[in-house]
Amino acid sequence: MTLDRRTFCATLLAPAVAAGAVERKMKSHLTPGSLGVKADQRETIELAARHGFEAAEPFAGFLGGATDAELAATLDALKSKGLVWGCAGLTVEFRKGDDQFRADTAKLPAIAKGLQRAGVTRVGTWLSPSHSSLTFLANFKQHAARLRECAAILGDHNLRLGMEYVGPKLLWSGARYPFIHTMAEMKELIAEIGKPNVGLVLDSWHWYTAGETEADLLSLRNQDIVSVDLNDAPLGVPVDQQRDNVRELPCATGVIDVATFLTALNKLGYDGPVRPEPFNATVRSMPKDEAVEVSAAATKKALSLIRG
Repeated sequence: MTLDRRTFCATLLAPAVAAGAVERKMKSHLTPGSLGVKADQRETIELAARHGFEAAEPFAGFLGGATDAELAATLDALKSKGLVWGCAGLTVEFRKGDDQFRADTAKLPAIAKGLQRAGVTRVGTWLSPSHSSLTFLANFKQHAARLRECAAILGDHNLRLGMEYVGPKLLWSGARYPFIHTMAEMKELIAEIGKPNVGLVLDSWHWYTAGETEADLLSLRNQDIVSVDLNDAPLGVPVDQQRDNVRELPCATGVIDVATFLTALNKLGYDGPVRPEPFNATVRSMPKDEAVEVSAAATKKALSLIRG
């Protein structure tokens, strides 16, 4: 079951749980697309500042082609609002055919240069957890080769590459050949890629659906994590039946132990962005300011649960 809109908003806009302030380096991060919100680079900065986020998504396409004047105006807006950059999205489609991969990779150096020029340091992407025709080994080799190439280009521009595994069983068991869907498997891919600027995009949803624990998180170091996503899961649904595109905002239901998740990351000294990523129909139906408002409140509440 999912929450009705009135209960949903009341829950997320309620005051955060009272607790002593715990020092943290991670920053709340607005990625409008994760909320179903359409906004360009300048509006994303405005929305982030207006609703209390601490970081804004850098749009790789825009920053990769921005003129000097456009870049200066964007950086002035970011600085004047007291914000920093979060994590940009990788613009290379590496999951499909070679022609598309080659075409996108040819454009990556210019985009990476633009991101570096803007002061961006983090880029993230996700991996499909299954394939209709490639076996695990064939898919593993293809991912390692392609993402190694992307990582090398990004590394030339002081950019880190984060990769997200996708945990729900309904997804990795839904095609002929399951692929990477756990932290342990992703660590193996990172080792195979063998580039120092490659790490994880951690998502509380995938941590939960993969059946992982606090110990799995504490096996990492700050430098192993590029970006973090937060969300919650619907009530009354067995973990193996959770559907990837039916989530809740963090702290909406308490199904996912976000306090343990974030406390573990804080113990590691994680200093990167943390963004709400609910893929939630209720949030997507809201006017953009309301969607960003409830998302900011949910993220703030989640961060307040970090224990010392």
